[in-house]
This record gives sequence, structure tokens and C-alpha cells, in this order.
Amino acid sequence: MYSIETDHLTKTFGELTAVKGLTLQVKTGEIFGLVGPDASGKTTTIRMLCGILPPDGGGATVAGCNILKEAESLRDKVGYLPQKFGLYGDLTVLENIHFYADLYQVRKQERKERVERLLRFANLEPFGKRKARDLSGGMKQKLGLICALIHTPQILFLDEPTTGVDPLSRRDFWIILYDLLKEGVTILFSTSYLDEAERCSRVGLIYEGELLVVDTPSAVKAQMQGKILELRTENNQKSIRMLEGLFRGLVLSGDKIHVLVDDSERSEQVIREVLKEKEMKILGLLAVRPSLEDAFVSIVEERRKK
Repeated sequence: MYSIETDHLTKTFGELTAVKGLTLQVKTGEIFGLVGPDASGKTTTIRMLCGILPPDGGGATVAGCNILKEAESLRDKVGYLPQKFGLYGDLTVLENIHFYADLYQVRKQERKERVERLLRFANLEPFGKRKARDLSGGMKQKLGLICALIHTPQILFLDEPTTGVDPLSRRDFWIILYDLLKEGVTILFSTSYLDEAERCSRVGLIYEGELLVVDTPSAVKAQMQGKILELRTENNQKSIRMLEGLFRGLVLSGDKIHVLVDDSERSEQVIREVLKEKEMKILGLLAVRPSLEDAFVSIVEERRKK
């Protein structure tokens, strides 16, 4: 059973096609990651699926509602947390929540228990009287999530909710999302963090408005063409510049460089020769399993060749 189904969904802005014929199915009760770099079409896709932005082609059904014909009914069935959520800094945590409860016309007799449960759920009980402007970045996102959940939606849309949030708050946020899955909420989560997408049930890689592949994270990695060499040097930034143009892809991953190659033995020899000639010390070089980021780079490179 699918909670979200799109059929060649398309959106243009002047001469720019932001989303190109997107066809996608999201299963009920899963967390689906829409993954891609900035300006890849993630936000535009989510806004269309929420009924905020009308498509210029194709269509979609979300929570049983046609996004064009039943946009008003749809808004009662979905929760949406945009990149910049509209919290009111001069209102307290509780006042913000009640404001959104009023917008969604949550009945008074249901509201008290629901607010208390969501505050416990997000670990914000002690902060009910604190002004929203005085919250940390992670706490603001949790408050935004509560406001998006106050009307008990069937589907939750999250547009890069952990951007700029510290690692500990990101972890807490994901704990909350997994608990929501247990309650049967379907979640579509957009992110540019490829490591974060590994947590999703399935992912869709989107690039320049096109959906390149949809599958589980492990299956996407298995589709990758080529192998990965993990390189550490005394100056990774300079090393990337020295190696540019010699291999299919170079990705800075933490304190390492992931080099996408076809022949690992031959490529290792080339790397050692080039860096030795440039007097760049190698601290480590070995073949490793690809990450989702490696797979994304590989898939994009294959697309560019077509």
C-alpha cells in the first residue's frame, strides 16, 4: 500500500525545469529519504506533494488525495516541517504549539493530552514556558516537529530538518522519527547528508530535478559501478587538486579522500606515483566498501556520460 504516488510530476520556473517527470511511490509506514545536493529539486517536490505549489505537469496522490483537486483536504492529513519553520520567537514553546493547534482546528477536549504527549515525546516538557527565540537549534527543530504533528497527520514531510543542527540533536531527532514510524506515520525526509540517508528505509537520489534511482541504501550502493580507494594524506585538499582529472570521482569524506576507480591495483599505483612526484606524504591508502555518497557520485557520473 502506498501513501504517496506521483506520475511524471513536473514543475518549471521560467526556463528552469526544477522537477522533471518525477514518478515515485512511497510505502505506507516507511521513512523515505529524498537525497540530493542543493537546488536538485527536493524542496519543490515536497511543496507540490503538500499541495502548496501546483505542478505544471503530471500529478500525484498523497494520503488518498489528488494534490490538484483536493489540496484543502490534503492539508488536514499531512504535516510539513520546512527548512525555515515559522516559529514565533516572542511566544513561548506552549504558545507556539497552541497557535498551530488553533490553525489546524484541534478540538479543545483533545488538545491537552496531545500537547502533553508530544512534549514528552520530544523531551521538551521542562521548556514549555521558554521563549522560542531562546531555544537551541535542535530544540527549535523539535518544537517545529511538534507543531507539524499537533493535528496527528498520516504523512510527515520534513525538508532538510537537521541542517545546521549539532550531531547530538540530530541523533535525538532520529530517535523521535523512529518512534513515529512505530505509530504508523509515513515520513518523507529530504536531506543533502548522505550519511543520514543511510538511516532511511529507502532512498531516492535526485539530481538536477531528475530521480536517478530508488531503492534501499544497501541496494543503491550495490548498483555502483567501480571501486573505492580510501586515501589519507598530510593535506587532503591539496591532494585532491593534484589528482583531479585522473579518476572517475574524488570525494572528501571526513579526514579521508574516497577515490572512485575502475581498476584498484592500477589506480593505487598511479596515486602513489603522482603524490610522490608532488612530494605529498601518504598516511593511508586501501580499498574500502562504498558509502552512499560514493554511490551517488558514481551514478551522477554515469548519467553525465549519457
